[in-house]
Amino acid sequence: GAAMGPAGAANAVPSMPAPPAPPAPASGGGFRRQLAMFLAGMLTTLAVIGGVLYFTGGDGKKAAGAARSPSPSATTRPSPPPGVKCVADGCTGKDAQAMGCSSAGLGTTDRSVTIGGALVEVRYSKTCGAAWGRVVRAGQGDEIRITVGAHTERDTVPATGGGIAYTPMVAVADATGARACVTLSSGQKGCTE
Repeated sequence: GAAMGPAGAANAVPSMPAPPAPPAPASGGGFRRQLAMFLAGMLTTLAVIGGVLYFTGGDGKKAAGAARSPSPSATTRPSPPPGVKCVADGCTGKDAQAMGCSSAGLGTTDRSVTIGGALVEVRYSKTCGAAWGRVVRAGQGDEIRITVGAHTERDTVPATGGGIAYTPMVAVADATGARACVTLSSGQKGCTE
């Protein structure tokens, strides 16, 4: 017979097989796989962020530069025609005739007034973006001034020259911002309105 164990029970072979052993871990492959997926996700995220910054100028320099740049319509003027040698601020303090701003069709009289026989004019060139004062039928020593804001230019009628004098130019967007005044040698004064 059967051999008896210490408690008197027979050593029997169990009729059910033992449960299968759990699968052996894949020698650290699970951790490596998770790390590789994490790193791939991070690289993809960084690439997307970098692309967005590159294509939108997200480095801050372009946006800051755009904020400081004036709009083209506010400061950009087309190139002046042949013979015109200055535009806007570049004309301030310069002679309208020498700079080509008073040439036929470029310089026009915007306003005028007669003071004691002298004709005082605000002359304006849209092409040059500047105005100047002119006095005709004036006497020697009469003074003409043009004022735009706080800036004033002046000239005095010389002994020769036919009773005409004109001031250097002052930059102005349109002639309404300019005022011409005369002081006659007799002491009489007057301005365009």
